Amino acid sequence: MLASLSSNFAFIDWAVVGGYLLLTSVVGALMAGKQQTIRDFFLGGRKLPWHAVSGSIIATEISALTFVSVPYLVMKPGGNFTYLQLGVFGSFFARLVVAYWLVPAYYKREIYSPFDYMQNQLGGHVRSMVTVLFTIGTLLGQSARIYLTGEVLLVVLHDQLEWLSAHAGLDPLAWSIIIITAISLVWTLLGGMTTVIWTDVLLFLAFAVGALVALGVIIANLPGGFAELVQIGLAATGCGPHGKFTFFDWSTDPTHDLTIWVAVIASTWGGVGSYGVDQLLVQRMFCCKSIRDARWAIVSSAASQLITITVMIVGVGLYAYYQTHTMTAEGKALFDAKGDRVLPIFTLEIVPVGLKGVILAAIFAAAISTVMGVLTALGQTAQIAFYNPLREAWLRIQGRPLTIADVMSDDAPSDAIRAEQRHGVFVSRVLIVVSAVVLGLLSYWMAEVAKHYPTILQLGLAMAQYVIGALIAGFALAFFPLRIDGRGFMYSGPLSVMMVYALVTKGPESAWACAIAGGILLLIWLYQGFVSGDLGMADDAGERDAARFGLATMSLIAGIALVILVQQFVAFPGPPTTRDTVIAWTWRGPIGSVVAFVWGYLLARRQPETAAT
Repeated sequence: MLASLSSNFAFIDWAVVGGYLLLTSVVGALMAGKQQTIRDFFLGGRKLPWHAVSGSIIATEISALTFVSVPYLVMKPGGNFTYLQLGVFGSFFARLVVAYWLVPAYYKREIYSPFDYMQNQLGGHVRSMVTVLFTIGTLLGQSARIYLTGEVLLVVLHDQLEWLSAHAGLDPLAWSIIIITAISLVWTLLGGMTTVIWTDVLLFLAFAVGALVALGVIIANLPGGFAELVQIGLAATGCGPHGKFTFFDWSTDPTHDLTIWVAVIASTWGGVGSYGVDQLLVQRMFCCKSIRDARWAIVSSAASQLITITVMIVGVGLYAYYQTHTMTAEGKALFDAKGDRVLPIFTLEIVPVGLKGVILAAIFAAAISTVMGVLTALGQTAQIAFYNPLREAWLRIQGRPLTIADVMSDDAPSDAIRAEQRHGVFVSRVLIVVSAVVLGLLSYWMAEVAKHYPTILQLGLAMAQYVIGALIAGFALAFFPLRIDGRGFMYSGPLSVMMVYALVTKGPESAWACAIAGGILLLIWLYQGFVSGDLGMADDAGERDAARFGLATMSLIAGIALVILVQQFVAFPGPPTTRDTVIAWTWRGPIGSVVAFVWGYLLARRQPETAAT
């Protein structure tokens, strides 16, 4: 069925895609330089210009979800411009908060991620907890993006992927995901963050051009040109007072995910997490030379909304075009199976030879830029949180008491430190490869999860909400002068994830899952209290400790009970075809933040004033 469509992609289109990939590979290799230390590999030596970092942030933020799924979000029945509220208000306000509050805090000392900051302020094993939360959220959210691009490649490379499937035993979607992940992995391994940043700049240019080409082709195929596009978009019914161009949604329904209240409150809240706490984007900011450059990079990256506006107009154009034109039988079958495929279908059926390659290169660029960032972020956080402490312990056993701080120092290194630096870069690459394998497997699994969501865009955005609230709360607990340690967050972080899960899922299986998870969390808390002596000794001070621990235990039990009650009784009417029937995904992050912050404070130990930093 797909053969006639995939055959529309001519040799010259493949030449365009291949030439672009080759150019990007060469530029990435040339810009990488020598990656001799972990600092070089993950921070680019902290010498990258702000405009390159800004372009990299945009390239990572504008993933294949935006380029492919947003046009369908606008084109579909009832679709309009309300999604743009999240960027115009939420992400812009969030960027200002990050630039003027978070950036100065991060640049007080050389750190590699926001998780280093939380560890420095709260102590304990906070870094391990936030790393686990970040890894879960990133794998869930980004695997949806890779899956979407895999669907695009599945349409374009049908014949070739069917041949691979017949000879290698994997289905075509699996091969599609393998190709995307492999290209991203190779570019990431070329030179760490320096390569990622500079290739992101080229990738950003590619999908900017691709979006304009797609819009231009649509306008050229409308008899009335752009005026007709606007006229049909304004006349669309069931989309709001201004048709497809309706921007504001003033609804107070908690199941609506694209309202002005969501944009100003929930999107700003989540944006602080994305731009200021999520290692995927923050790692780019750390590559800047100074606070001033980091601020310029994050604020100027608001230009990403220009790309979003362009692809939304593409969505209006697709709606206008298909009012008077029909898809081929093959294209219609693909579209009926998954509406997010509409732009690739239009590209194969209508876009002229040569320009098809430009649009496909843009889609690949949007996907690969995000995957590269994901791989470096996952590798870096895993190495610093888990591998480095084990490595230090092993070096002490071997009689070589080097610390990771010694290895990362800019001072003239000894031969032993040089050897350890080379070993650190090698481990970084190994962890990136492991991350790529895990990400690819989860991306394939997303084909099943996507069946429960109306669009892949909502799938990708909703997945990250499981943990973003906990990450924001972890930073807040570290940032504000509360004079507490990180013990509370070690339990409030998982409690926050449980609360989001309770909001999303209903039914007896989910109830049992919440009860079992809460029981395990309480048992760990009691065991740690016994081991650490918080249960108190037979003296006045011990009795006070036992009393404080008892109050904290009651707080934890109350939190677990609240999760179970929410899972059982809190529900709003919603679309029967989706799992998101309780509350819009956009509010899950703020709710998770409140839970993680409140219980992170209640369960923490108080520290003397001199201990606060």
